[in-house]
Amino acid sequence: MAVKESGEMYLETIYILSKKMPNVRAVDVGAQLGFSKPSVSRAMGLLKDEGLIVVDSSGNISLTDKGEKTAKNIYERHTTLTAVLISLGVDEETAAYDACRIEHYISEKTFDAIKKHIKEHSN
Repeated sequence: MAVKESGEMYLETIYILSKKMPNVRAVDVGAQLGFSKPSVSRAMGLLKDEGLIVVDSSGNISLTDKGEKTAKNIYERHTTLTAVLISLGVDEETAAYDACRIEHYISEKTFDAIKKHIKEHSN
């Protein structure tokens, strides 16, 4: 089953937080996204059921290999699309916001074409 946009947002957030801190807990994810504890708890349960995360007895969240692969893919889309939008003259805040929206809907084919274009036209 494909992960929905909200699940992708959670995975990306867990991935980013795991690069900044040794342990990621649901409260950290909720604070980062601005979501309520019940919403985060439900999402963590769904991500666990999909085999994308594991939560240890202390409440520390880790991405599974499958979860990390998905999170890295979303993060790459986010950073690449943000950079493209900034290069087009969009301010950083707007570019990051718009990239976050686009990253969940752009096809793999289109994203690959964007990456190819960047590679061919970069200095």
